[in-house]
Amino acid sequence: VATSVGCGRQSPACPSHCSRSVAFDVSSLGQAIVWDEYLTGPFGLIAQYSLLKEHEVEKMFTLKAGRLPPADVKNIIFLVRPRLELMDIIAENVLSEDRVRSPLRDFHILFVPRRSLLCEQRLKDQGVLGSFIHREQYSLDLIPFDGDLLSMESESAFKECYLENDQTSLYQAAKGLMTLQALYGTIPQIFGKGDCARHVANMMIRMKREFPGGQNSIFPIFDTLLLLDRNVDLLSPLATQLTYEGLIDEIYGIQNTYVKLPPEKFAPKKQGEGGKDLPTEPKKLQLNSAEELYAEIRDKNFNAVGSVLSKKAKIISAAFEERHHAKTVGEIKQFVSQLPHMQAARSSLANHTSIAELIKDITTSEDFFDNLTVEQEFMSGIDTDKVNNYTEDCIAQKHPLIKILRLVCLQSVCNSGLKQKVLDHYKREILQTYGYEHILTLNNLEKAGLLKLQTSSRNNYPTIRKTMRLWMDDVNEQNPNDISYVYSGYAPLSVRLAQLLARPGWRSIEEVLKMLPGPHFEERQQLPTGLQKKRQQGENRVTLVFFLGGVTYAEIAALRFLSQMEDGGTEYVIATTKLINGTNWIKSLMEKLEPPPF
Repeated sequence: VATSVGCGRQSPACPSHCSRSVAFDVSSLGQAIVWDEYLTGPFGLIAQYSLLKEHEVEKMFTLKAGRLPPADVKNIIFLVRPRLELMDIIAENVLSEDRVRSPLRDFHILFVPRRSLLCEQRLKDQGVLGSFIHREQYSLDLIPFDGDLLSMESESAFKECYLENDQTSLYQAAKGLMTLQALYGTIPQIFGKGDCARHVANMMIRMKREFPGGQNSIFPIFDTLLLLDRNVDLLSPLATQLTYEGLIDEIYGIQNTYVKLPPEKFAPKKQGEGGKDLPTEPKKLQLNSAEELYAEIRDKNFNAVGSVLSKKAKIISAAFEERHHAKTVGEIKQFVSQLPHMQAARSSLANHTSIAELIKDITTSEDFFDNLTVEQEFMSGIDTDKVNNYTEDCIAQKHPLIKILRLVCLQSVCNSGLKQKVLDHYKREILQTYGYEHILTLNNLEKAGLLKLQTSSRNNYPTIRKTMRLWMDDVNEQNPNDISYVYSGYAPLSVRLAQLLARPGWRSIEEVLKMLPGPHFEERQQLPTGLQKKRQQGENRVTLVFFLGGVTYAEIAALRFLSQMEDGGTEYVIATTKLINGTNWIKSLMEKLEPPPF
């Protein structure tokens, strides 16, 4: 396939020339791509099916066990992550194909983001390695999600780094940052906090030293790179996000900018039909800043969304009323020319009103309110050192396990660990209610530092909370003046670190930085003469914040809020290994023991 794909957007986060090429010569008799299902989302953001069709891709299939679907093509290209279980499925596909086809097809395999000797050995053991004419890797480092947001979509990066001591995703992050610097100039200042951040910075410095191309002569777009470990701030993903986008993600899960919603709220209501023939397929919507209304409301606290929607509804209905006042041909023509935009705005408003109604049904429930109250008590330092009654009741009523784990981990983080008696009580209750197979999950949470024993009698969290102003009692949700609005009171520690780095600098919080895990550091990268920035009056600095181990939509909203502050002086672009929320983050750390086969 000689394929070159680009996403077509231009912004600091997403170059118009970010197309990557993977080239190997295959016959022009047509090709079919067999996709690892997880990759279809990320690839959909940079290459539409229409683009692949232009490059003679005639069929696309999802990788499944058994025989490949029939297709009149000469070349079959497997696009997969380097996972052993996927190699077994590919082997099955190839073996069933070889037995029935003549003449034989040509097979090719692309590993995303890297080739794996282990996977190739598995294909060899299955007797199919020789069937592949090409074995290549497709280095998909950073995928543009929006004008200011990039993600590697590496779903197991946190687990690999903190549980398995596997630094492969850190190498990918360093490589992605080198690609970004090749396109946008060397970033003169690098700051970081955490062990993973230190590793990535070291790898970047080493890659730069080993890069034979010499000096980069591109004028730098970014002034600063801030590398942050997820384990520096374990609290933010555990708490319930309260921005519009954060709540959509918490409740329905946003996958590669798409969300699937219950269809009944989106059914067109026709008079006299009642409720018959309701759609059964989930409503799939894309959520990004290309949609004007979504860009306006996504980062607001959910309590501020209703008033924006009702204001928009009045504006749109007034615009449609205008048609009655159009008298002359010119006025009618002008109205008609605006019609497509108005109809799109009306449809967008209808969608977001429906989503807001769906979310409101949940946020007004007693259970949501009780859960949020307990979270906020923990974050503000109330009763963090004893067994919590609400958590105990939820375990007794067998609420979803992930909800319980989030609450217990949140309490542990807000108390710098739990006393032996409290920790043992929670563990015993969880294992007796949900099953002993979850002992591995609890062990993983302990290894990752989410659930831990309080080793010293000193609880550092109140000091960190006070010094960093992590809890604000008088939060303004409608017209916020501080980042704490994204959690209705709690300011994400990670974003506070970015804010204080910009002004007045980390020297002012040396003591707190020592309390947080991992080293903090600063590196400078030399710029060739003539490329140093001369800042114009009022020109903002641009900082790239890279979250190693995942970032939540609430943290992204808080950084966007800082970018928009008139006296902020800094604009933020966000990059991460994965977009996460508390549920999928805890899920990635869960392990289930299989019952014995006898």
